[in-house]
Amino acid sequence: MRHGALVLLVVLAGVALFGWRQGWRLPGQWNPWAPLDVREPPNLLTSWKLGRLRDDPQLCAEVLATSGLRYSPQANTTGGNCPLTNVVRVQGAEVKLSSSFLATCPVAVAFALFERHGLQPAAQRVFGQPVTQVDHLGSYACRNVYNRAEGRLSQHATANALDISGFRLKDGRRIELQKDWSGDGPKARFLREARDAACESFNTVLGPDYNSAHHNHFHLDMGRWRVCR
Repeated sequence: MRHGALVLLVVLAGVALFGWRQGWRLPGQWNPWAPLDVREPPNLLTSWKLGRLRDDPQLCAEVLATSGLRYSPQANTTGGNCPLTNVVRVQGAEVKLSSSFLATCPVAVAFALFERHGLQPAAQRVFGQPVTQVDHLGSYACRNVYNRAEGRLSQHATANALDISGFRLKDGRRIELQKDWSGDGPKARFLREARDAACESFNTVLGPDYNSAHHNHFHLDMGRWRVCR
């Protein structure tokens, strides 16, 4: 068995070397070491490429250039309990925002992926029109999880999370998690599609089905745990 696997590896290596010499290269979206291009649909390598942005501001800037976001880089802060590293202030995208927000580079890029490849297609499927504004409850807050006096810091403490409370459509309709999550109408269906789409871009997505603390928003973060609730 081991001999057969070794032979297969040698053959594959030979094929790869031959292809390289012939000028064949992996397309960027399937090359693990090529920078993420937000304009390309997500694939199996997207989460890996997002993870590479955590500690690489230069790579972050290169990827953000493909994102369509309007943003401004922010200086790192090192004092206090909640230092900020590799963060930007996101001011808008193809959609408007209820206000700008601070975000780590991975959160900013994940938001751009979600808006382009998940949110807008869901809106077109359900309503036949785009989302024009995303309403949120903020991103950065120097606090522990659930505002407890003791315990671990929230992902919000490093701007590695964003809480989205609702959306506005081109025709002016508002969709709010607090009012529209329950039921089986188009607004509820859209919110569930948006939640599922967010799970394709963010590591953690928590909504009203998770617990009462999230009854009025989606919590989206790029922490190390993968949860879709």
